[in-house]
Amino acid sequence: MARRAEPLIRVAGGAAGGLLAALTLGTLAAVAANATGVARLDPADLAALRFTLVQAGLSALLSVALAVPVARALARRSFPGRGVLVALMGAPFILPVIVAILGLLAIFGRGGMVNAALGALGLPGVTIYGFWGVILGNVFFNLPLAVRLILQGWLAIPAERFRLAAALGFGPREVARLIERPMLRAVAPGACLAIFLICLTSFAIALTLGGGPAATTIELSIYQAFRFDFDLGRAALLAGLQFGLCAIATLVALKLTLPEAALAGLDRPVRRWDADALALRALDAVAIGLAGLFLVLPLLAVALSGAAALPGLPAEVWTAALRSLAVALASAAICAVVALALGLARSRGVGRWLDLAGMLPLAASPLVLGTGLFILIDPVADPAALALPVTALVNALLALPFAMRALLPALQQIEATQGRLADSLDLPALARLRLVTLPRLRRPLGFTLGLAAALSMGDLGVITLFAGSDGATLPLEIYRLMGAYRMAEADGAALLLLILSLALFWIFDRGGRVNAEA
Repeated sequence: MARRAEPLIRVAGGAAGGLLAALTLGTLAAVAANATGVARLDPADLAALRFTLVQAGLSALLSVALAVPVARALARRSFPGRGVLVALMGAPFILPVIVAILGLLAIFGRGGMVNAALGALGLPGVTIYGFWGVILGNVFFNLPLAVRLILQGWLAIPAERFRLAAALGFGPREVARLIERPMLRAVAPGACLAIFLICLTSFAIALTLGGGPAATTIELSIYQAFRFDFDLGRAALLAGLQFGLCAIATLVALKLTLPEAALAGLDRPVRRWDADALALRALDAVAIGLAGLFLVLPLLAVALSGAAALPGLPAEVWTAALRSLAVALASAAICAVVALALGLARSRGVGRWLDLAGMLPLAASPLVLGTGLFILIDPVADPAALALPVTALVNALLALPFAMRALLPALQQIEATQGRLADSLDLPALARLRLVTLPRLRRPLGFTLGLAAALSMGDLGVITLFAGSDGATLPLEIYRLMGAYRMAEADGAALLLLILSLALFWIFDRGGRVNAEA
């Protein structure tokens, strides 16, 4: 039974939840107040809506379809470096989008490796820009996520089922039909829906690889309405439409639960007698090898091309890097404080409405939040002067749902194991936080800080709406270098951004693990 929370915890949790509701719903209200009706949606806006839904749906389906053979291969094979490869599958989640795009251009662009090989064979080249470029970028980022999600479903199948299948003489087809496909029917829809939601808000990919009437998303239309037309009414209407799409997808995703009751076992090691055939081993090796090349080659290309340009980067790149570091650290601090306030309140039994408040940012996107904040700030202050604080705040909100997933289970465990003793000692809230909670929260808190900082470091979203000519962050500076066809400098700046993002994540995550109590 939950114990009564201290007034300070109730106030802090309520304030954090109220802040989230005000920032998400308040910005949506500002957007709605400036929208002038559905009749203002012109054919170009409807085309952007169709493209947004089609590219998100197709990207999600392709990511999941390609992830199935890779996850199956990883689930039934053991080889040196497997753990490292599985861990690297999580790297694209914190990878700066602009860095990955430069890597994809190095492989699939006009002068990339693929077109060079096709030209040597006398075959026509391919283009990475437009519809299929957006799909390629989305699949690059979401294939590893799909692999991780589906791999968890495979690893959750008890070893006893495969032992029984071997005893009954089942071959690969019977195992797939009776054991693996039922698991996929339970896991794949949730993975597909989660990736669909992510692809609805893939602004940086559409900005760099899309564009044009045939490859414009709603978020890109919002950006164009701001930066080129300064049509706040149209931007507000599109932002409201984008919020609605994300809200519907989020509600469906939260309602979709995966059955786990039938997956009980004795936790014995899994051995796959059905997959011992040489042809299946070769098939699994090809799946793992192709996935590894697809994910590693673009980053390797950026590292190789950027290393030469890194020492000679212009001063504005280093200045932008300092701005990005400041924004990332501020964003991580804000995210951790708000997540901690919400998590402490929930672990002590404060109302479930805080769960909804913590999930509200999932229904928003940087461009929607940025649109509302721009509308609210513009009448009273210069938005460009507040570009960096607003960027830090929005990035913190967008990382909050992931931070809550990391902190809340740990806080609930601390409360279950240490809460009664702390209550019996009548520890004040701050002393309880310092002596009981934080020492046991170092691991998830370090991960939360690292994740929020890395995501903020590489974000190319709301800063595009607010920043002036002299207030760019490093991702925006890289985008400007690409637009000026200074590709060598863009590659060097991308390598710098990659190093800083990974370093921030490693420092915080490692710092949370050193001497941390279990």
